[in-house]
Amino acid sequence: MRKLFPISLIFILVCIAIVFIAIPLLAVQNYGQPASWLTYSQRVRYSAELLWHHNELTRPLNANGLVQLFSVAPGETVTSISDHLQVVGLIRDAKTFRAYLIYSGMDTSTQAGEYKLSPAMTALAIAHELQDATTEDVKFVILPGWRMEEIAASLPTSGLSITPEEFSAAVNSPRAGYEFLFGADSTEGFLYPDTYTFLREATADEMVNEFIRRFASNLSSDLIQGFETQGLTVYEAVTLASIVEREAIHLEEAPMIASVYLNRLNIGMNLEADPTVQYAVGFNSEQNTWWTNPLSVADLLYDSPFNTYLYGGLPPTPISNPGLEALSAVAFPADTPYYFFRANCDGSGYHVFAETFDEHVANGCQ
Repeated sequence: MRKLFPISLIFILVCIAIVFIAIPLLAVQNYGQPASWLTYSQRVRYSAELLWHHNELTRPLNANGLVQLFSVAPGETVTSISDHLQVVGLIRDAKTFRAYLIYSGMDTSTQAGEYKLSPAMTALAIAHELQDATTEDVKFVILPGWRMEEIAASLPTSGLSITPEEFSAAVNSPRAGYEFLFGADSTEGFLYPDTYTFLREATADEMVNEFIRRFASNLSSDLIQGFETQGLTVYEAVTLASIVEREAIHLEEAPMIASVYLNRLNIGMNLEADPTVQYAVGFNSEQNTWWTNPLSVADLLYDSPFNTYLYGGLPPTPISNPGLEALSAVAFPADTPYYFFRANCDGSGYHVFAETFDEHVANGCQ
């Protein structure tokens, strides 16, 4: 009996060594280093739990499972997240998943957001996925009246990998298959203002093509008929609408402004539109804008085919990307006798309209 005691003691010591030394080492090999703030007893406990339920962490619930959206709410606990994952059929066991998050320290870094997850992923892969709420899709907005350079300038902070240079090159590449572009060298004017969703890896060509497709989908037969009634091709109408877009701070005035420019075109009068001069002058580094305001006398004399103070008719291309309201204003302008308009003196952004130049002068601010 005396000889059995040392053997029993040795056996117990070996068991303790396995529990407190071997199990944590095995866990490190399978699941990486544990969180530094765990006590040694916690480390042993979670290591043993993970190893015992190893298959539940490393074997997907359904190898043929489809991708689904999964939301993590701000402030949601790891217990709630784990339970939810099991309920919707993404993981096998919520308790084991939670144990892994705690063991790895990911319980403190799981991010709120929308995720695309699948039961074909292992629980370990899902845990790592929840550490980055960056989605595969990116929302991208074009505001009405932006010129292509302004769209390009918004790219670096958009989440897309497209550079402004790549975008500009794509905009200035001819696009086949769209009759309204008439073989134009640039798609300026047809980058339809709207909210878009792109994959992060989208290319500049894919982006520009989507903008043009959106324009085409909004180019109704009624709009085309309206343009024809005004004696304009689609390209000419978009060019005029790009000017109206920049002039109409309040879009309810757009049909009135369109009527002034159409009246001028019909009698061969120069458009004398400030936005065309702003477009010609280009970027103003002092004002940090593409739309210099106010324009100087020198600006108004700037020699460019886009300067409608110096050259008759429409500018060679659109000067901005107009929205549907400006396009509709050109297709269906107000019926007015006006040939002039200027900003109202009250600073409201509205305009006063006049039939004669004398009336226009009289409308000037005192």
